[in-house]
Amino acid sequence: MYQARRPASSEFAPVRTLKYHVLRWGEPRSVLPPLVLMHGWMDVAASYQFVVDALSPDFLQGRSIIAADWRGFGLTGLATAGPPHGGEGPLGGQRGHEVPSVGATYTGHDNYWFPDYLADLDVLLDRYAGEQPVDLIGHSMGGNVVMLYAGVRPQRIRRLVNLEGFGMPATRPEKAPKRYAQWLDELKSLHRGELALKSYADADGVARRLMKTNPRLPEDKAQWLARHWARPNAQGQWEILGDPAHKVVNAQLYRVEEVLACFAQISAPVLSVEASDNQMDQWWQGKYTLAEFHERLKSVPNLQQAVIQDAGHMLHHDQPERLAALIEDFLA
Repeated sequence: MYQARRPASSEFAPVRTLKYHVLRWGEPRSVLPPLVLMHGWMDVAASYQFVVDALSPDFLQGRSIIAADWRGFGLTGLATAGPPHGGEGPLGGQRGHEVPSVGATYTGHDNYWFPDYLADLDVLLDRYAGEQPVDLIGHSMGGNVVMLYAGVRPQRIRRLVNLEGFGMPATRPEKAPKRYAQWLDELKSLHRGELALKSYADADGVARRLMKTNPRLPEDKAQWLARHWARPNAQGQWEILGDPAHKVVNAQLYRVEEVLACFAQISAPVLSVEASDNQMDQWWQGKYTLAEFHERLKSVPNLQQAVIQDAGHMLHHDQPERLAALIEDFLA
């Protein structure tokens, strides 16, 4: 199994209604800007371990690095639920009769949307950086979040790295009724338990799944990741550390005009990194292309672009040394 050269310390931090799980490397306080690493969809903070291990000692000297599990991923808890049916009302009334639930087997947080990710990141930076601008890196979904955040809070970012955070196809307002209907239907499916994530007999099964999804991932890294990506339940089955509610479609349409307005407000230099074997065509089948993404990037005032060869979407797993070198050069 892979042996981390620079093991992280693990802690939990209060962030809004949640206890956020945070990994830390380096010195708690330093004069250098903190480096903040945010993962992608159905991933975890520990996914950055290979890149941290590949960073040079000179780069790490006097630097604080943190990576957090987004809400509903890894060890970060779910949002606090409201009072049960029949609880005391807002006017102090007595407990009423219990209302039978209709097909409700799911008890977690049932909806995730980007404004919450932005707010969570804002509070995380309050806690770990204070007023000091940070160097911020996001992968995939996390890359989309950090690009928006850098336009909303430009003064908080010194340098920004977007790893394959491509965004989504443009939408039209007339699609809204169908999208809301889809969202309502998928919420019901979630509460009926129909969107549950697959479990595995052991950690080896999780590792094999990771290697099937990413053929470039070597077995030693897959075995290490599996034990951070999943945990055994009471029955001994290994469950993915991701809330099934993340599979529910976003109720709101993806509005490209708003995204571009945020991009235009980014004041920090931005490095956009792609894998040579990106999966845009496979994901969107012509509905959204890499050329369209590059056109959107023209709204970013100070942009650099790079491609990592012999890598797929999980480029921080495939080529951590090459990615670490890019990061060091850009942040220097």
